[in-house]
Amino acid sequence: MPNIKLQSSDGEIFDVDIAIAKQSGTISTMLEDLCMDEEDDDPVPLPNVSTMILKKVITWCKHHKDDPPKPEDEENMEKRTDDIDSWDQDFLKVDQGTLFELILAANYLDIKGLLEVTCKTVANMIKGKKAEEIRKTFNIKNDFTPEEEEQIRKENEWCEEP
Repeated sequence: MPNIKLQSSDGEIFDVDIAIAKQSGTISTMLEDLCMDEEDDDPVPLPNVSTMILKKVITWCKHHKDDPPKPEDEENMEKRTDDIDSWDQDFLKVDQGTLFELILAANYLDIKGLLEVTCKTVANMIKGKKAEEIRKTFNIKNDFTPEEEEQIRKENEWCEEP
């Protein structure tokens, strides 16, 4: 398979199979818009993706290169967070900073499968926790006064589990 060069924000260049790189909607569009192909020696610049994160994105794309495309009709698709395969679960056992950088990279690069699985991982970190536990997990400062917090609880009683 022909290869293409991808350049991280740190300037590191990766030689990647073009089929793997095209899992990214952003890279696909860049290649088409710039009329680039495997003959081009110029790297595709990815200014929003660091070397460390680009390595992980490429690893994920290589593993998922033969996955069937996701159905486009997302409105009728059931939203689940318990269907992450074991390889992805192991792959995403990273610190929070890395996980959030992967989400940003997947969004920027338009890699729907990676964005979905990283967001599901964060959703699973939140699921079933109270506000205080979520704040602790994500190191979020509580800037509500006790009165504001009580007001919010009253307004949202309807969504609390009995």
